Amino acid sequence: MISTDFLRQLDRFAIVLKKRVNAQYAGSKESKYCGHGLVFADYREYVPGDDVRAIDWRAYGRTDKLFIRRYEEERNLILHAVVDASASMDFGNSTTKFDYGAMLGIGFAYMALRNNEKFVLSTFADKLNILRPKKGMNQLITLVEHLNKMRPEGKSRFMDSLEQYKELVTSKAFIVVISDFLFDVNELRETLYKYKRSEVVLIQVLDERERDLDVKGDIILEDAETRSTLHTFISRRLVQKYEQKLNEHIYSVKDVADRIGAKFVTVTTGTPVFDVFHQVLKMKG
Repeated sequence: MISTDFLRQLDRFAIVLKKRVNAQYAGSKESKYCGHGLVFADYREYVPGDDVRAIDWRAYGRTDKLFIRRYEEERNLILHAVVDASASMDFGNSTTKFDYGAMLGIGFAYMALRNNEKFVLSTFADKLNILRPKKGMNQLITLVEHLNKMRPEGKSRFMDSLEQYKELVTSKAFIVVISDFLFDVNELRETLYKYKRSEVVLIQVLDERERDLDVKGDIILEDAETRSTLHTFISRRLVQKYEQKLNEHIYSVKDVADRIGAKFVTVTTGTPVFDVFHQVLKMKG
């Protein structure tokens, strides 16, 4: 079950998120022009042809000269949260990897909403599912209800889904991909470089038992996505080999992220959700 108790804790991060992404948009020269509802920059003297509505009459009263207020164009952030909803994410006791990943996606959406910014929350498995709830303050409630009804299933088709998702990203954006990333790293390598103009964050979510395998003896293993089974004997040596392979895979995911300039965080479902946001947002963009 997806919990939203942590959302209010994220209010302190809302402005941080906006500053980080706006900094990514800023060029060597900022666009300044007269207008309303923008960020005030400075004054300049009025010249014939300027919009008289932009005259600051208080400044005129103090200086006896006509000035107009100049504004910096606000760069609207579009935040994209993409959550893995394949069968491998349906693992865990009270909180599955999917529940945890969905909470992270909802958290980023909440911060965007608090900043009056646009966001898109999607899931992927066999196919991409772009969630388009009604607009307004009930938007997050609708998303949470929808995600709580979802049952993670199917195989992760990361490359196909992210190729399709690229059509939604028409300008620089803040893109958060949340998954266990337990698939071929080449899919990451061949896909993510197409998003290198945006700020990309990869959050790997694993169950605590996946990071610390505590099983031994005869056991039947089942692949969550293909349903294939394997009867094997789990020895201490095999556990050590598993942990080595998992760590190598995690390092490979991080290497791909580093090569395209993305950020990578790996956590378990036992990590407080608030701590994950703190870890992501303290990273330098």
